[in-house]
Formats: sequence, C-alpha cells, structure tokens
Amino acid sequence: MSDSQRALYDGIAGGPRASGPFALVGDDGALEGPFNAMLLQPALGEALQALGGAVRYRTELSTRSREIAILTVARVWDSAFERQAHEAVARASGMSSAELAGLRTGDPSVFTDPGERAVLDVATALAERSDLTDDEYENAVDALGRPALFELTTLVGYYATLALQLRVFRV
Repeated sequence: MSDSQRALYDGIAGGPRASGPFALVGDDGALEGPFNAMLLQPALGEALQALGGAVRYRTELSTRSREIAILTVARVWDSAFERQAHEAVARASGMSSAELAGLRTGDPSVFTDPGERAVLDVATALAERSDLTDDEYENAVDALGRPALFELTTLVGYYATLALQLRVFRV
C-alpha cells in the first residue's frame, strides 16, 4: 500500500467503526464491505469514510432511527453486506426480530413510534423514488424537523452510494 492507502486503512480499521458488532478486517487483512474499494482512490475514500463517520456518529438521529434508514436502503438496493452488518448494529440497539423482519420485507406496521415511522417513510421514499412529495416533505419536517431531515437525506444518500459500490465491486 502507498502511504495514503495505509493511512486510510489505519483510519478505518482503527476508527470508531472497529468497535462495532461486525468485523471490518477479514482473516486475510483486507477491509470488509465497501471499505477495501475506498483504498483504490485514498483521497476520495478518506472523504467518503469521513462522511460515513459523521452520519453514523455525529448526528442527532437516534441509533434506532439511523438503522431503520440504513436497513431500508439495504432492502431497496438488495445490499447483503449492509443488511448483515447493520442488522447486527440494530440488534445491539435493541431492535426486535419482528422489527428487523419488517425492515427486510418493507412492512411498516411494526413501527408504531411516530418519529421512527417518519424516518421509515422518508427513507423508503428516498431509496425507492429519490424524492419526497410536497406532502411527504411537510410531514417529515413536522415529525423530524429540518435539521434531522437533512441528516436523514444525507444518511440515505451515503448508504445508497455504498450499496452501489458494493454492487459494482462485487463485494
């Protein structure tokens, strides 16, 4: 690895993600999931992983809300790695088997909390249609507020990007 690749590798393998419930480094030493592809262009990979760290660790969204959105993207994009990795995070945050099953199948009825249901509705619309209707936007602002809606749109976009890269690089 070049110096910039090594710095990115070390930042990912030793950063806050490393303490999560899924392995970031395989038995062969390669980064798992989307992270190994980031080494192909370290400057862009660094920016992308920094954005990922921000949407995972420095937002006002609850862990459950983040995982609802991430697992919605995983369902829509059929991203097996995101599903596997983030179901583990969701379980660790207290999400039930019924809630995880609902996210896998797209059944919103398992979420009765109004804020979580709003997150699910927004994430579904964004992942499936890449937009919100005017009514959906107003409902989201009322339920979440504009700052949280901005966080949520960024989170959905980031995980859609990862899902695309996972697909293209056959991870």
